[in-house]
Amino acid sequence: MPAGGRRLPGTWRRLRGGDRGSVTAELAVGLPALMLLLFVGLTAVSAVTTKLRCVDAAREAARAAARGEQGYGAGQRTAPGGAEIEVSTEGDTVVATVRAPVRPLDHRLPGLSVRASAVAAVEPGGPVR
Repeated sequence: MPAGGRRLPGTWRRLRGGDRGSVTAELAVGLPALMLLLFVGLTAVSAVTTKLRCVDAAREAARAAARGEQGYGAGQRTAPGGAEIEVSTEGDTVVATVRAPVRPLDHRLPGLSVRASAVAAVEPGGPVR
């Protein structure tokens, strides 16, 4: 600053004008990254929720089949939409597997699949081998 404490004409405009538009540029770069993180986060929450529902469905199917009931029907009641349920008896155990698709936000995007299995011991009077 010159002697006397006064600025020269035009100095303020030059100091202020050097960063003009930088906020817009930073927003243009940061906003897509923020949207990508939001998309990934929502997909992760959806995948975890679907996985938990598959675990519950597999447990219900295995328990029901071990008691001699319809395992597929028990699993279908708690399984997420579009799930595939497999129930098999192997020796003295029943194995139930549930697979379900996870579709991120829009069904046109590629999805992923989650899978859960449960094993239960056949109870006396359970399924005939």
